Amino acid sequence: MNAKHISDALEQLDDGLLDGANALRGSAKRRANRPKWIGAAACLVVAVCAGAGLLYTGRDLPQTDVADLPKLPLSEEVSHPNGMGYEGYLAYDVSELISGSPWQETDNLQTLPVYRNPVICDQAGAPVDGIDLDAMEARALEVAGRLGVDAEIQDNAPTEEEIAAVQEKLGEIPEGYFDPVEVNALGDGVEITVGANLTAEILFDPALALPEGYNFNYHAPYEDMKAVSDYLLGQYGALLAMDDPQIEPTGGGYTYSGEQMYEITACDRTGGETQRLLSYSFNRASFSCDEEGRLWIIRLEGMDLSQKVGDYPVITPEAAKKLLVGGKYITNVPHELPGAEYVKGVELLYLTGRQEQYFMPYYRFLVELPQAARENGLHTYGAYYVPAVEEAYLTGLPVWSGSFN
Repeated sequence: MNAKHISDALEQLDDGLLDGANALRGSAKRRANRPKWIGAAACLVVAVCAGAGLLYTGRDLPQTDVADLPKLPLSEEVSHPNGMGYEGYLAYDVSELISGSPWQETDNLQTLPVYRNPVICDQAGAPVDGIDLDAMEARALEVAGRLGVDAEIQDNAPTEEEIAAVQEKLGEIPEGYFDPVEVNALGDGVEITVGANLTAEILFDPALALPEGYNFNYHAPYEDMKAVSDYLLGQYGALLAMDDPQIEPTGGGYTYSGEQMYEITACDRTGGETQRLLSYSFNRASFSCDEEGRLWIIRLEGMDLSQKVGDYPVITPEAAKKLLVGGKYITNVPHELPGAEYVKGVELLYLTGRQEQYFMPYYRFLVELPQAARENGLHTYGAYYVPAVEEAYLTGLPVWSGSFN
């Protein structure tokens, strides 16, 4: 069942029928991904890259000859904008923004793997194809086992009464409209929801209080965030299955009112440069608090990377910057690049949005926007993306046209 569509339809139905439907489906919560540089929600997120046990890299697949590599379409999504309306970050200096990426500009990467996204989503981001219910159930039970919780899979398929009510309201229903797109596993005080992309979300009800002395707060200072991250890593290390965790507060951006915000990130640094980058890009976990500073949600990303397309030649960050200055980039920032001297930082990562056809690497540049400087001294840094794959293997590089791409 497409949860968004069915929920929209059921909102128009009788309250009694809705109560029964909600009881059957459970209370799964959906939340958008957040930018890696700073958080934009109302509570703290502690992001952690999971261990190799949760990462499906497809490394046992045969290598593809470079000459046979298909051309790749570029992203149409870029990233989720934050509260500014586009992907921009406020700081007094760019050095305050900490990404937590294991990548270094001195890394000598010649090729990087590209994967086909097995889940196809519509324009609203709802999955419509590539949904593997068996894999989703297995993922939910695996997470429950790592958490040490006995959980049972809940059937969230609609009843005949629900189906009939929706058909009466909407008329003819497209094929697949009622197909399930997520799996729920219920345990004592825990609900685990797994979506089509195998990301698992653990909801604690009631939320779990941390020991006295820990400040689990969205606007907590760096030192408090470091203490919280160490505590959570100690409590949930088995759940994360990390071999060599490196944990530190990240983010450091500010709100419009001048409050600094941190996330806490850690990556499994096991393996070489490529493996560490894959862990950072595809297998995070996040720990979210409620308004009272209690542990409320753990989110475990688990992208399916089994459909490897091949290892593609990549360009250097210097070459990417030349393309950036030449106007060949993707962004949702409504300002043209102000000049090479305003480029203040670069990171290598994969874009993993729901509507990405392929998971491929991009350089993300942070660019100071002089036209968006604030009177209190805060600078705005916008995110601009340049594909890391060599141009010969792309369908065509974009040229910024003065509008949102």
